[in-house]
Amino acid sequence: MFEARPIRFLRNLGRSREIATVLLNHGFADVVERLRLMRYFQWWRRVVFRRRQPVEPPATRAQRIRRALEELGPTFIKFGQVGSTRPDLLPADVIAELTKLQERVPTFSPERAIKQFADDIGCPVDVAFDEFQRTPLASGSLGQVHLAKLKNGKPVAVKIRRPGVVDEIERDLSLLLELAALAEKYLPEFEVFDPTGLVNQFARTIRREVNFMREARTLDEFRRLFRNDATLFVPSVHWDYTTESVLTMDFVDGLPVSAHEKMLARGISPVDIAANGARIFMKQVFELGLFHGDPHPGNIRVMPDGVICLLDYGMTGRLDDEKREQLLDLMVAVARQDVAGVVKMVLNIGVPFREIDHPLLQSDVRDFVETYYGIDLERINVGNMLTDFVNVLAIHGIRFPADMMLLIRAMVTLEGVGRDLDSHFNMAEHLAPYVQRLVRERYNPRNMIARFIDDTQAMGSVLYDLPVNLGRTLEKISRDDLRVKVEFQDLDRLTTEVDRSSNRVVIGMVLAALIVASSLIIRTGSDHFWISVPVYLLSSFLGLWLIYGIFRSGSL
Repeated sequence: MFEARPIRFLRNLGRSREIATVLLNHGFADVVERLRLMRYFQWWRRVVFRRRQPVEPPATRAQRIRRALEELGPTFIKFGQVGSTRPDLLPADVIAELTKLQERVPTFSPERAIKQFADDIGCPVDVAFDEFQRTPLASGSLGQVHLAKLKNGKPVAVKIRRPGVVDEIERDLSLLLELAALAEKYLPEFEVFDPTGLVNQFARTIRREVNFMREARTLDEFRRLFRNDATLFVPSVHWDYTTESVLTMDFVDGLPVSAHEKMLARGISPVDIAANGARIFMKQVFELGLFHGDPHPGNIRVMPDGVICLLDYGMTGRLDDEKREQLLDLMVAVARQDVAGVVKMVLNIGVPFREIDHPLLQSDVRDFVETYYGIDLERINVGNMLTDFVNVLAIHGIRFPADMMLLIRAMVTLEGVGRDLDSHFNMAEHLAPYVQRLVRERYNPRNMIARFIDDTQAMGSVLYDLPVNLGRTLEKISRDDLRVKVEFQDLDRLTTEVDRSSNRVVIGMVLAALIVASSLIIRTGSDHFWISVPVYLLSSFLGLWLIYGIFRSGSL
């Protein structure tokens, strides 16, 4: 478990106070108190904050969480957006609010953008481009996009990273890790949300997103994978003008996917766009194993010829062959009403973070399966089915891999986009052919023989290494060097509480001795009277301070 290190707060005292202030302003004074964050305020500010009432009108807890994240800025907004992909960890009302998070970040000056480009690329914009629009086309928490024109007249979009954003992100990540550790230490009810794991997942995600070179490589990979598919346009990367903080790619002049009337005016059918979008996504997941993780309407454009273009490849997911096989097994088990098979696959794919009540899990899985059994796959509402499935996971404390949860969220999002384009759209109609084809491929004799050979080779490798590994184990046993690691849950917390209690007992005994000794000296009127009075007063003050600390801790 990640250990709390208050030095992280002290290094960023101003930001730490800002975080605590925002939490207080949004009605989370109890959280600030229990996380011991009030220690970073002067005593007079503590009194003011404790008396202050929330500045907002009454709102639900989920709404207050969203507003607090928006006020805390880009890193915390991104954290909330990543949290919205984990319905297996967070309550449904919180997930619903986190999906509404909006980035309210002002653009930075064109002079800073131009300087950033020149510093990174090594040449000024007027040398690289014929034209460079100073007013950005779009702006986000990580950077902003400017329209430019190459020397050959080709329009390009130049995405420039916000100056200083990397340092800001690393600072906030450090504080988020500290907050997560404090939450696990002082707020036991938060452990089910796995705060440290959620922050670590977020750290990996945002560090990938802030590295534009990584996004450029992903763009190139998508372009290569879809080079023979005319239904998806992937912009080209211009590598001469691309670095970790600058990304230059083809400019996409397409219609927003929500512009239905403009599509119809150009002879483009929204129904066809919905069907093509679903097919493209299924191909990404079940054929290529690489999928766009954030297909919301703002990231989808429709080209003049009806070709779809996806934007923002900062959030993508991957499914290797093993995960795709597991996903297929899960869907087949649901289709066959095989409750035991569904439970087995859930436990194979997911990781329980508390003891599983197997009879109750089987009962809930049976209810889930019976809800959708007998319904033609083409008529199933995939979004509702996936939401119900995730609810079962959450109830029983089972966490799915991050990429799997990203896939579920992307499918739910895409089904919403499809229904907006076509009122009769059903994701299952496009899912069914891929599932049926994968099942046929699995039981193809050639593929079965190939899998048998692979399994045999893997087993042979294990048997080949067995004598060596067994010999090492026996050697350790003969040297009394075999160690078994046993981990006691919450032992660190118990040890800390025992140490704290022992320290208080010792301090109390010393203070009592000082007070008694000082009182006796004062009473006898000895030559040490003037020394004993300050000692008596100091001991009394420290005693009162100790009592105050015990009352504040709630451990009386």
